[in-house]
Order: sequence, then structure tokens, then C-alpha cells
Amino acid sequence: MNVLLVTLGAAVGAPLRFLVDKHMVARLLLGTRIQSPLPWGTFTVNILGSLLLGLLTGVGNQTIAVLAGVGFCGAFTTYSTFAAETTALAASGRRGLAVLNVVLNLGAGLLAAVLGAWLSK
Repeated sequence: MNVLLVTLGAAVGAPLRFLVDKHMVARLLLGTRIQSPLPWGTFTVNILGSLLLGLLTGVGNQTIAVLAGVGFCGAFTTYSTFAAETTALAASGRRGLAVLNVVLNLGAGLLAAVLGAWLSK
């Protein structure tokens, strides 16, 4: 049963991650051909996912935790893309932006999770 719950959550989380990423890029660049210096779409999904996971710490229901936490958040958030984008920034000589990306993602992600946990109480 848990595998089905994870699958259902992931089936919603992965496409939503794609849509949020594309929406953020389109909104930030407002139709220009300029590339954003930081991967704001990945940042957005990781922060929202961290907030939701924090909120889920107050939920005692195992079914919701597996569906929303493991399934949805697992597919919605993306550490691998964060790592690849950060590595690409550093490899292209933009080491300062790479460090900023790490600090923003980790700092804001932790704050969002703590806020979510606090709000769930």
C-alpha cells in the first residue's frame, strides 16, 4: 500500500515541479531571452517542499506522511538538480553565484522547514 501512496504522490509532485520551474523562469525573465543568474525555479520548489515537510511533522497520520511527504515532496523537490545547477555555476567560473545558491537553498530550506514545523504545532 505504501508503494502505491508514494507513486500517487510522486505522480503529482514531479509534473508540478516541472510547471513551477517553468513558471518561475517565465515570470522572472518576463519573456526576455536573458538567462537568470540563479536557478530560481529549483530554489522555489525546494523551499516550498521544505515548508510542506515541516508542516507534515505535526501530522500523525502515516498515510498522509507517506503520500505527501515521501511521494509528493520526494518528487516535487530536487536535490540532484540543485547540485547539478550549482556545479554548473561553479564550472562556468561563477563560483560566487554557486556559493550564493548553496547558502540560499540550504538556509531558506531549513528556515522553511522550521517554520512549517512551528506552524503545525
